Amino acid sequence: MSTQAPASTSRREQILKEAARLFAERGFHGVGVDEIGAAVGISGPGLYRHFAGKDAMLAELLVGISERLLEGGRIRVAAGGENPEDPEAVLDALIEGHIDFALDDRPLITVHDRELDRLREADRKRVRRLQREYVELWVTVVRQVHPECAEAQVRACVHAVFGLLNSTPHLSRPGALPGRTEMAQLLHRLARGAFGAVSAV
Repeated sequence: MSTQAPASTSRREQILKEAARLFAERGFHGVGVDEIGAAVGISGPGLYRHFAGKDAMLAELLVGISERLLEGGRIRVAAGGENPEDPEAVLDALIEGHIDFALDDRPLITVHDRELDRLREADRKRVRRLQREYVELWVTVVRQVHPECAEAQVRACVHAVFGLLNSTPHLSRPGALPGRTEMAQLLHRLARGAFGAVSAV
């Protein structure tokens, strides 16, 4: 019994990964169920054992990543970075977590930007609510680092940093990205620089 659940989970994750890649490359309406099935080595109809259809895949992709970002952020804040008494360390931990997403899940960024409006209203509202909670998590930490800054300024800066970090899909041409470690370090420096500049606004 215990040997089948991991295989099922793995197959679902594989389907979602390929669906995200194909949706990002061709758009939601440009991809058929048969193509997603072929990408994971099963028939198109076989996908219906895992998902009700493409709409369900899209919802799980976009709701799922919003949930994971928020949960990961909460864990990092609760852990307090390397020093729970140092909000700078917590901010660094949040930045590192978002950079991991921006570098490892670039297709999801593209899919979110293009296809969010295709979700049914309940799922779209859920994504937006999760995103607002994620933003507020960051705002709270940044205000601890920069208590002299107005809340509106900090919130605007958080959104700007998200835009910066989420720009990675636009750098995906061959040779456009340095190595992953170097790119992560660059993004981290840019994000910290942006947050450092908020006090001068």
